[in-house]
This record gives sequence, C-alpha cells and structure tokens, in this order.
Amino acid sequence: MTEATRRLVLLRHAKAEWSDNDDHERPLAERGRKEAPVAGQWLAGSGVVPELTLCSTATRCRDTWKLVVAELPQRPKTVYDERIYEASLGELIAILNETSDEVEDLMLVGHNPGLHALADALAGEAEGDLLARMNRSGYPTSATTVLTFSGSWKNVEHGVGRLVAFWSPHA
Repeated sequence: MTEATRRLVLLRHAKAEWSDNDDHERPLAERGRKEAPVAGQWLAGSGVVPELTLCSTATRCRDTWKLVVAELPQRPKTVYDERIYEASLGELIAILNETSDEVEDLMLVGHNPGLHALADALAGEAEGDLLARMNRSGYPTSATTVLTFSGSWKNVEHGVGRLVAFWSPHA
C-alpha cells in the first residue's frame, strides 16, 4: 500500500488596516479586500481545493478566508483555531500534527512570521526557483504556498515537504 500524498496550502491573510483597534481585531484594508478574492481565484484555477481549512480567529484572517472561499468551487470544512494567532513555527507544526489522516488537502490561514517560517522549514525540496522566490518576497500579504509530502500529518517535520507552488499578488 502506498502512502497518501498530502497537500498543505499556506495562506497569509490579506493586507490589514493599521488602526487603534486591538491587533486581533484589525480589519482588512481596501487593498486586502481586493487581493483576497484574487488569491481564491488563483487557488481555484490551480485546482487546489482543501478538504479542511484551519483559520486563525483574527478578524483579518477570518475576513480573508470569507473572500477566498467565495471563489472556490466547493467550500471546505473550516475550523477557526485561536492557537494559529501569533503561533511560532513549533506551535504550527504541532497543530498540523493533530490533523486526521483522513484529510489529504489541508489549508492553514494565518500570519507572518509563522507561515513564512513554516513554509521555509517544511520545504526540503522545491520546484525550480520557488524557494528562492518565496524567500526573496518576504512572504507578503495574500501570499500562498503549496507543499506536498507523503505519510501522516503526525510526521510533519522540518524538510519533509516539496514546495510545488508559490503565489503572491505582488510577485
């Protein structure tokens, strides 16, 4: 029996407003409200539709996800997880390790610097110049990466993945 190929999609929230609000409650800026649906269109066009989305509870992440998912051909199950907000690399890997192996395609909607660190840490291999492009970009708002790996979510650790796509509205 061959091990399942799994796909992990990492989506940084769209551009948020800088305001006097609590950081967790910052809303999307006008640019973010325009870019998030474009990220959804890119995902739909690339055939990447997650079965499960884990999304930070921060307003900017929830609002990004609402705009992205409206562009997808089907709505995945969505779980809002407060642990994703301000999560470190290790905390994000621990969250991935909890995912059921019934899930083949998982999306994580979150924040920097955690998402960039996660993408960089998991990418043991990369197609073409994707890793260099991703790192050169600084992982801007609405940036999306797709990584693949074999085996269980419980075994996700540094270097297990292959970076197969990187998209940014600014790249």
